Amino acid sequence: MLRRNIRLRREYIYRKSLEKKEQLLYEKKRKIKEALAEGKPIPTELRNEEAALRQEIDLEDENTAVPRTHIDDEYANATETDPKIMLTTSRDPSAPLTQFVKELKFVFPNAERINRGGLHLHEIIESCRSHDYTDLIVVSECRGVPDALFVSHLPYGPTARFSLQNVVTRHDIKDKKAIGTMPQAYPHLIIDNFTTKTGKRVANILKHLFPVPKPDTKRIITFANQNDYVSFRHHVYEKSGGPKSVVLKEIGPRFEMRLFDITLGTLDQTEAQKDFVLRPYMNTSKKQRIL
Repeated sequence: MLRRNIRLRREYIYRKSLEKKEQLLYEKKRKIKEALAEGKPIPTELRNEEAALRQEIDLEDENTAVPRTHIDDEYANATETDPKIMLTTSRDPSAPLTQFVKELKFVFPNAERINRGGLHLHEIIESCRSHDYTDLIVVSECRGVPDALFVSHLPYGPTARFSLQNVVTRHDIKDKKAIGTMPQAYPHLIIDNFTTKTGKRVANILKHLFPVPKPDTKRIITFANQNDYVSFRHHVYEKSGGPKSVVLKEIGPRFEMRLFDITLGTLDQTEAQKDFVLRPYMNTSKKQRIL
């Protein structure tokens, strides 16, 4: 297993090192295409390579015309199998954190929860890789209140870190009859207002935590972005008076998330490259929207 992981890691790093060469070749082809489309002469620095580049342009299609990156490889095989998620907490979790993670286990289909105990992160991740888990979710707390959620895609990343706010669990709701039982069907997803490049990246990370649902599923999970705060809501709907009378019923839990950073590696790789980091000056910028 160790040799296999080393080999796969080397292949991943090698593919990533080819991106700059492919990007440079793509820019050369783009300049030639623009010159031919506008009827302008070929740039001087490209005249020696024109014949070979034009031959490659003629052989390209929609899939090969645009260079691919390591980001495209992260979830390339995600649709082939259903996601398999491991849930755990920080060390010595309090009762509210344990209760919150128990509810998250039912939110994410095919999720399993383990007690952290004295395990290190690299031990948990190696175990997840050997058992073909696709994602690891770790929830931490501050003084008994869940305050952070880490989503690490396996085997190589990326890892998205979110801060948690306004956490309301099903356990905190007194009227248990109003919220009903937690359904086990695969949910439909509503992912709203993720328009920027980073926002689409975050939406891609979140949506691949859930398998494809059946068309008649009445369970709905919503990730709605507003001012870079992602609201998580969990509903079921009923058609009590016919197809035009749809009644939504929230079944919890509910919380708000804010993206802290995205790293191009797993959770145990502290020196992995940062794809995005929330800087202090971003909090004071009224017009800037990250997601």
